[in-house]
Amino acid sequence: MKDEIHPNYVETTVTCGCGNSFSTRSTKPELKVDICNACHPFYTGKLKYVDTAGRIEKFQKKFASTGYASLKRNKKQTEDTAGAQTE
Repeated sequence: MKDEIHPNYVETTVTCGCGNSFSTRSTKPELKVDICNACHPFYTGKLKYVDTAGRIEKFQKKFASTGYASLKRNKKQTEDTAGAQTE
């Protein structure tokens, strides 16, 4: 390895949004993550929505008043056109 071209490899503290923290080694002294093995659904076996941008609430607000009527209407139209083709 060439001297003075590689970053320093230091002890690192990783902190998760759930409050869990652990130590490892990295080129940065501190890392902050949104999800870790203590709160990830794959490791815990529990369903959890990870929504940092508010997309789920935006979707629920958008379809709260219509009740998914637009999705049913498109399905009905395709069934009607399929029936018309068989006649």
